[in-house]
Amino acid sequence: MFDQSGQWLPLETFDDFDNGLGDLIDLWSSTAKTDTQERKKAALAHYKADLEAATLQWVDNKAKSKKYAAIAQELAEFEEALADGSGPTA
Repeated sequence: MFDQSGQWLPLETFDDFDNGLGDLIDLWSSTAKTDTQERKKAALAHYKADLEAATLQWVDNKAKSKKYAAIAQELAEFEEALADGSGPTA
C-alpha cells in the first residue's frame, strides 16, 4: 500500500487487492503514532479508487468481474463496520 517513503503503491492485480484489504484493516487497527487518521483515510481512499479502476478495467471479463465484486463487497462490509463503530477504531 504505502512504501517506506509514504508514497501510495497502486494496486493492480487481484492478489494486490486481496492482500491489500487485510493490510488496510490492519492499518485501521493500528495504534502506531505514524498511522494517523489522515494516513488511514488516505489509504482507504486510494484503495477504493484503485478498486474502482480495476473493476472498470475488467467489466467485460465475467470471471474477473466476480472476483473484484467479491473484494468490493468485503470492502463495503469493512466500511460499514467503521461507520457503525464495530470495526477497528476509526
